Amino acid sequence: MNDDLTALSARIDRTNELLERMLAEVAKTPSTHAIFVDAGYLYAAAGRLVAGTEDRRAFDLDAEGLIDALIDKARTIFADSRLLRVYWYDGARRRIHTAEQQTIAELPDVKVRLGNLNANNQQKGVDSLIRTDLESLARHRAISDAALLGGDEDLVSAVEAAQGYGARVHLWGIEAPEGRNQAEPLLWEVDSQRTFDLDFFKPYVARRTVPAYEAGATRPTREDVRFVGAQIAAKWLADRGREALIELLPGHPYLPGPVDQDLLVEAEGLLQYSLRGQADLRRALRDGFWEHLQTQY
Repeated sequence: MNDDLTALSARIDRTNELLERMLAEVAKTPSTHAIFVDAGYLYAAAGRLVAGTEDRRAFDLDAEGLIDALIDKARTIFADSRLLRVYWYDGARRRIHTAEQQTIAELPDVKVRLGNLNANNQQKGVDSLIRTDLESLARHRAISDAALLGGDEDLVSAVEAAQGYGARVHLWGIEAPEGRNQAEPLLWEVDSQRTFDLDFFKPYVARRTVPAYEAGATRPTREDVRFVGAQIAAKWLADRGREALIELLPGHPYLPGPVDQDLLVEAEGLLQYSLRGQADLRRALRDGFWEHLQTQY
């Protein structure tokens, strides 16, 4: 009996020793933070704030400079913590990196994660990617703090999942010229909030100049413009595929705003002629675009 008690006591002492060593190691392990950027929110809110538009084609974003600024800001806020990495969430056709996204993906300490884009240039699946990463990193104790730059109410579940595993989630936002650009339920859930102002983003956002077309250029015929519309439609279909076409067809004869704007800009570049204020030519352009798509369905 005494031998059994002695053996049990020895095992308890050994267990306590191992626990003490583990706690000592945990105490020496630095806290870790990661930055999660919803690029859709970033482009829309920063573009509106600095360039006065949410249209990505109307301004340039120095992503590398901005990411460095966010890392520096996190280093100040989480002074006793180390950076795991920056997660950059964006949408792309068929989840294929654009040239800009590829450049961002090549930056050190940055991981690009892509959702899809539908025919109306709306992101699909990005929120679920954010939730998956936040929850997984928190569950495995890979991070103690998460800085989330976003504003969508759908991110609430991601915040709750990470908090359930003990991580603290800090919501970063972009100053809104009017009202708010972040959902109230998201603001209520997070552990802290911080908003970056115009001065923070101004060095990294620059409005693009509108291309100037030669004064007195020959006005194209309606058939010329219709042909260009068909050309662009062929390229559009090749890039986006039949799924995007199926989404687009129910709106005929109207095009979603982003698609119509892309069509106009590309046509003007091919024609080297401004179609602004040219209602008949704009109709011919759309007619050519639709006619080609309908022959492919």
